Amino acid sequence: MRKKITIGTRSSKLALWQAEYIADRLRGQYPDLTVKLMHITTKGDKILDVPLAKIGGKGLFTKELESAMLEGKIDLAVHSLKDMPTALPQGLALTAITQRFDCGDALVSPMYKTLDNLPHGAKVGTSSLRRKAQLLHARPDLNICSLRGNVNTRLRKLDEEHFDAIVLAVAGLKRLGFGDRITQI
Repeated sequence: MRKKITIGTRSSKLALWQAEYIADRLRGQYPDLTVKLMHITTKGDKILDVPLAKIGGKGLFTKELESAMLEGKIDLAVHSLKDMPTALPQGLALTAITQRFDCGDALVSPMYKTLDNLPHGAKVGTSSLRRKAQLLHARPDLNICSLRGNVNTRLRKLDEEHFDAIVLAVAGLKRLGFGDRITQI
């Protein structure tokens, strides 16, 4: 059996949380195993001023991790399934999926407790086309604005850039200790 495994991960706090979660499970199952994390910057990490739908979507946060695996620099990569392409490069396989955490979306707002309480034309931030469609279906009057960045960056933008609310994944907020910022699920 191998004595050392290198896990590739992006450098955001959420990506590191997820990679450490897997590393801890591997260490628990295989106490003699040394698990190391390698931080890898992806194209999606570098381009923060363009909406995801305009850049190219799937694979944007994974190609560099895939290349590192194919080149033997890392043994495995830990990543959010939502960002994975439907077809993986030859030589790679999706070999494990963890138990799913809370799959809901969260409204985060410093002033309004629910989506219904938001004023007419409220400015709501999200980077997800799915969330945008759901928000506009429920509230066609909302002003949905592109919001890029990691969880911490998005929360800072909510606080500093005059959004009335933002919508993020419940799991990401809870994993990073921001569950108390959730106003509605």
